[in-house]
Amino acid sequence: MGFEGKAVLVTGATSGIGRAAALKFVAAGARVALVGRNADALEATRAAMGQGGAGAVAIRADVTREEDVTRAVDGAVSALGGLDVVVCGAGVIGTGSIENTTAELWDQMMAVNVRSVFRLVQRALPSLVVRKGNVVVVSSVNGQRAFPNVLAYCCSKAAVDQLVMCTSLELAPKGVRINAVNPGVTRTNLHRRSGMSEADYAAFVERSRTTHPIGRIGEPEEVADMILFLASDQAAMITGNCVFVDGGRHNTCAR
Repeated sequence: MGFEGKAVLVTGATSGIGRAAALKFVAAGARVALVGRNADALEATRAAMGQGGAGAVAIRADVTREEDVTRAVDGAVSALGGLDVVVCGAGVIGTGSIENTTAELWDQMMAVNVRSVFRLVQRALPSLVVRKGNVVVVSSVNGQRAFPNVLAYCCSKAAVDQLVMCTSLELAPKGVRINAVNPGVTRTNLHRRSGMSEADYAAFVERSRTTHPIGRIGEPEEVADMILFLASDQAAMITGNCVFVDGGRHNTCAR
């Protein structure tokens, strides 16, 4: 899956799956534009790339802000000479049921998990069409399966999965592919950033050993491997797919 000379934009590049994907793209020869909200964390990701980081571009941006999306995509196209791959890795999770989910939480889930993907793809599309590129979106098993007490998150991921499938039909005639990866519980900061304490997170990880048939949670690098495959020429016949990387979690009932 060589990406020598390819130009890749990765959002959510400062942690978790986005960071793991960015590191793997650079290791495979790509030039990468790193997009995230924290300047120090962006530099830390670039530093972790070693010599490959010399060709990386760090762009501080909040993907929920229209002007930041424009600046991130246009900056990446200018710095890299175009785009071959866009990885939408930014995401948030929040807890709540139909009874207690606030309008603010609902809007946040939709803004980060859905609207930012919609606008990023729109903005990057002219370059992707020229380069016959592709998009990989980090979704979730929650987009395809129902779970209680994460209502807004599940709805946002279901929406982004439908965005991927609909968009794939519209872009295929232009030579542009789009796919999603749908992880199960993965060892990232996603849940901690939602307000989960360290003790609760440790208990959640331990419990997840029983809810994932493979007997453990996933690692960011495992999801990143699938991202690179879907972005590669080896996946040239794959578009509109939502690929589970969840240790079989999608085959189980909520428990």
